[in-house]
Amino acid sequence: MERWAWPSGGAWLLVAARALLQLLRADLRVGRPLLAALALLAMLDWLCQRLLPPLAALAVLAAAGWITLSRLARPPRLPVATRAVLITGCDTGFGKETAKQLDAMGFTVLATVLDLDGPGARELRACCSLRLKLLQMDLTKPADISRVLEFTKAHTSGTGLWGLVNNAGHNDVVADVELSPVATFRSCMEVNFFGALELTKGLLPLLRRSRGRIVTVGSPAGDMPYPCLAAYGTSKAAIVLLMDTFSCELLPWGIKVSVIQPGCFKTESVLNVGRWELRKRLLLANLPGELLQAYGEDYIEHLHGQFLHSLRLALPDLSPVVDAITDALLAAQPRRRYYPGRGVGLMYFIHYYLPESLRRRFLQTFFISPCLPRALRPGQAGPTPAQEAAQDPNQNPGPSPAAAW
Repeated sequence: MERWAWPSGGAWLLVAARALLQLLRADLRVGRPLLAALALLAMLDWLCQRLLPPLAALAVLAAAGWITLSRLARPPRLPVATRAVLITGCDTGFGKETAKQLDAMGFTVLATVLDLDGPGARELRACCSLRLKLLQMDLTKPADISRVLEFTKAHTSGTGLWGLVNNAGHNDVVADVELSPVATFRSCMEVNFFGALELTKGLLPLLRRSRGRIVTVGSPAGDMPYPCLAAYGTSKAAIVLLMDTFSCELLPWGIKVSVIQPGCFKTESVLNVGRWELRKRLLLANLPGELLQAYGEDYIEHLHGQFLHSLRLALPDLSPVVDAITDALLAAQPRRRYYPGRGVGLMYFIHYYLPESLRRRFLQTFFISPCLPRALRPGQAGPTPAQEAAQDPNQNPGPSPAAAW
């Protein structure tokens, strides 16, 4: 029996034409992922011709091509039409860039900022259409949130509110938990959790009516123990868990909830070295003497230097995050999680599948690798309780001054 021959010549032209048609129908973006996938498919084709019978090779190539197209193709998107979206934290970074992109796409954008006269607000006024409305809001102030809720209800009565983007975030300390004032945990929770909770709950009647979307910007620091980011990370872990709860509870109402977990990007807040320097000086100035002696000023300086050095790896192009937010708002079936940014997938693989010692070493290598506190260094034994009492004979019995730290 004559063996079936591998297609060649004109047959390959027909196969190539059909493949091109499929690529066009799939709405693929030409870029490095697509080119890399095509190169891998070409290598697979070469291997299949040499290692497999023709029918088996065709089956393997067809399956590989289908998987590639399904992963790289843009999912079906809903039309923008007259949809309205509220975005928090549009003074800088992801919020500002998302507001600009959604306005250019035809959305009615309600963009909240801390300062209506700040550079971010001025930039949005200059480059966006008259559809975009700027609203002043501080998420730690219930009166601001109430004012934004009333404005949103009044200005979306005709179009409805399609989406809420919880983007505003806050972090003002990079230090060990023991060195971080409890007030910094409260301030992070006020903005990153309680403020977002109050705003989201207030907008739920509008979102239920439109069967819309809730998109929240989280952080990998809420999923894994980044050194010295406990205040920020715990608040992000709380808001992500809340969004997962909303995702289940709001499913019968048709509301879809997505969380964006971006890598490190060069937003204005990240690049503001002067701000981080001021925070470090405030931390040192207010640190109880007992803690300063145990850890040492050089320990905190080392953490600060390591943190600033890690920011050099931040990605300058914010478009992966903006595109993820846009997809979560418009995709017919948005993902529950988006992980934009180089290396984020590797981080999560290491976190979920490798031993704890390797996870810790990875985070210390690419973020902050603390040195030994002063009291733990050879020849630097800390004072005994009796010595401390002798140094301060007038000390009254009662709670330690570090107890409220």
